[in-house]
Amino acid sequence: MTRPIDEHHIAVTRTARYYTLGTPGPGVREVWVACHGYGQLARYFLRRLVPLDDGTRLIVAPEALSRFYLENPGASHGTARIGATWMTREDRLVEIQDYLGYLDAVHGQVLESLGREAVRLVVLGFSQGVATASRWAARGGPAPDAVILWAHGLPPDVDLAAGGERLRRLTVWLVAGERDPAYTPAVAKGDARRLAEAGVRHEVVTFAGGHELAAAALAGIAARIRALALE
Repeated sequence: MTRPIDEHHIAVTRTARYYTLGTPGPGVREVWVACHGYGQLARYFLRRLVPLDDGTRLIVAPEALSRFYLENPGASHGTARIGATWMTREDRLVEIQDYLGYLDAVHGQVLESLGREAVRLVVLGFSQGVATASRWAARGGPAPDAVILWAHGLPPDVDLAAGGERLRRLTVWLVAGERDPAYTPAVAKGDARRLAEAGVRHEVVTFAGGHELAAAALAGIAARIRALALE
């Protein structure tokens, strides 16, 4: 007789890391929480956001909780590149809950000295980080003022209707490169229709590039976010 194999879960304490660009202080008007893509590390991803560092923004890049070797180094791991992933399909619901709680904790630590009421919260997700960012925006603790979803589609499990006023008070930017094989402008328009049906304000931004963070497009969105705050 074969005995059943039972699955169990246990909550453990572990140490995560995040990186920041900018100095917390009274001059900070926006806090950006930027979620990197699959196989990236936060400190390298943050380099793409350096142009946003104008003294009024504090940019926070949490690193996904699961790291792995990006290549087979043969006999040694000494020189293999390392990346991180937000989740896999294995035990996915638990992993989602873990990273939502993780992002809540990062937000709480960063905003402790600034005060949520003193700044606008901008959430950016790139590639795999889009699913992370959109789930956090819809289901996490803090309510963002703007969300940028770049180079990936909205995950189907994000219930836009259930988000209610939380989502209807913000603006979502959908960003697609014209040469991006993974997230085309046509797919972005499909996501735009989904947002429109839920009554969520949104804008679609396209640029002449591929699966990448384009500096000019990013600067344009940042300027638009700043302008909306002044209206």
